[in-house]
Amino acid sequence: MNYILFDGSVRSALLPFTFTRPVADIRVGILTIREKWEKYLESATSTITENYLAKKWPLIESSSNVLINASFLPNEELMQLVKNLNEGEAIFYNGDVIAFYSKKSKLETDFSSYKIIEYRGEVLRIEHTWDIFSKNGDALQSDFDFLTKNRKSQPISKSNTIISPENVFLEEGAKIECSILNASTGPIYIGKNSEIMEGSVIRGGFALCDGSIVKMGAKIYGPTTIGPYSKIGGEVNNVVLFGYSNKGHEGFLGNSVLGEWCNLGADTNTSNMKNNYAEVRLWSYETEGFARTGLQFCGLMMGDHSKCGINTMFNTGSVIGVSSNIFGSGFPRNFVPSFSWGGASGFSNYLPKKAFETATVMMGRRGVEFDQKEADILSHVFEETKKWRKG
Repeated sequence: MNYILFDGSVRSALLPFTFTRPVADIRVGILTIREKWEKYLESATSTITENYLAKKWPLIESSSNVLINASFLPNEELMQLVKNLNEGEAIFYNGDVIAFYSKKSKLETDFSSYKIIEYRGEVLRIEHTWDIFSKNGDALQSDFDFLTKNRKSQPISKSNTIISPENVFLEEGAKIECSILNASTGPIYIGKNSEIMEGSVIRGGFALCDGSIVKMGAKIYGPTTIGPYSKIGGEVNNVVLFGYSNKGHEGFLGNSVLGEWCNLGADTNTSNMKNNYAEVRLWSYETEGFARTGLQFCGLMMGDHSKCGINTMFNTGSVIGVSSNIFGSGFPRNFVPSFSWGGASGFSNYLPKKAFETATVMMGRRGVEFDQKEADILSHVFEETKKWRKG
C-alpha cells in the first residue's frame, strides 16, 4: 500500500513552523509525526503539501493509496484501522477525516460515496502551535512505550542519581555522568550518541534525541523534547526543539517551541506567564490577529533559522517568524515577521542573500548542505511574508 500524509486544514494554524515543512515533519514527543506513522505502518510515506515545499518532499503516486491527515498522531488501534482500509472507506473523528483509501493520490472533498468508519478511541491531534508543547507529555509517553517495548536500555553509569530507573532508556552511544535523573514524573529517553554533561538535573518526561547535548548544570523540567543535533543549557521547562537548534547557555526558556537551525544567545529569557495571570494570546497567521490559547503559560514560538543575541528578552506569547535576527535591549514586540532584523528599537528587512550566507555556514558546521531546495523554500517564505514587514 502507498501511504501519503497530507497537511489538512490545520496548516495555517501551525505557521510559522509549516512555512518550512509539511505538518508531518513537526516533532512532538520523541519522533516527528512522519516518523511515528512510518514506524507504526512499517512503511515509507510521501506527502501532499504546498507546491513550493514539494521539491523537498515530493509526492509518490500509486494506483492504490491511503491518504492520512498528518495532524493526527498514530496509536495501535488507529494504525490497525488505517492498515485495514478498503477501497471506498474513510475514517472520521468528530467530523474530520483521519484517513481514506483512494485510487487517486489526490485529496477528496466529497465523501458522500464513501463508507464512513467513525473512530471513537483516544487520539492526539496537533491543531495549533501551542499543542506542540502542551501535548508533548502524552506524545512523549506514547513514543517512549513504542520505541522501548521489548528492548533493554544501555547501562547507566553509577556516578548518576536515578529515580525510577525503569523509566529511563539509553540508546547506544549515549553518555551521562554525575547527573540527577528523576523519571517518576515521566519517562526519560536518551538517544544515540547524545550526552548529558555533569551536574545536570532532569525531571521527566524528557527526550534527548540523537547526537544532542545537555550542557553542564542544566535544569530541565518536563515534558521537554530536545530534537537531534541540538544543545541545551540553563533552565528549561516544557519545551520542544525540533532539531539542529541551540539554547546552550544560562537563561530561562519555558512553554515554548523552536524550529530547526535556531540559536538563542547567552542569558536570553522568555516570559511564559503574564503579570496579571491572564490567558495568553498568540499571533495567528490565519486571522492576522491574536488568538486565544486557553493557556496561562505560553512562551516563545520561533520559526526555522531565527536567532537572537545575548540578553534578549521575549514577552509572554511571542511569535517569531522564519530567518529573523533579534538583538538589543528591551522587549521586541510579540509578533516579529519572517526576515526581520532588529529589536525593540525597530526592525529592517533581513535580505535573503544575507540570511542564506548565515544558513550556509550554520548548516555546514553540522555537515548539512544549504542547497538550492532550501534556498527556494526560504525565498518563497520571504515573498509570502512581505505584507507583515515594514519597508
